[in-house]
Amino acid sequence: MTLFLALCFFGVAIGGFTAFVIFWPLSLVHLRDRHPPVRARLGANAFMSPAALAWLLAGRYYEVPDRQFTGLATPARISLMVILGALAASAVLWLWSIAP
Repeated sequence: MTLFLALCFFGVAIGGFTAFVIFWPLSLVHLRDRHPPVRARLGANAFMSPAALAWLLAGRYYEVPDRQFTGLATPARISLMVILGALAASAVLWLWSIAP
């Protein structure tokens, strides 16, 4: 049963990754088109840049005064939290299943 729950959490992480792949690039394109200075601060490869992901995860995107952008970035942040939480829960359950 423990491994089944770990697999379920892994499936939730895959769902979160799907949402992340949809909303984060849309957010970056919105920044590129309407807020070039913010986009320049994130760097050229912001999609998987640790600094840009930390910026998203910390919620520092709220400094951009654009409701359309925050409407795109908020689901990306939630999906990133879902990915990290589900992978952590899956790893804990897997470790618990192999513990003697």
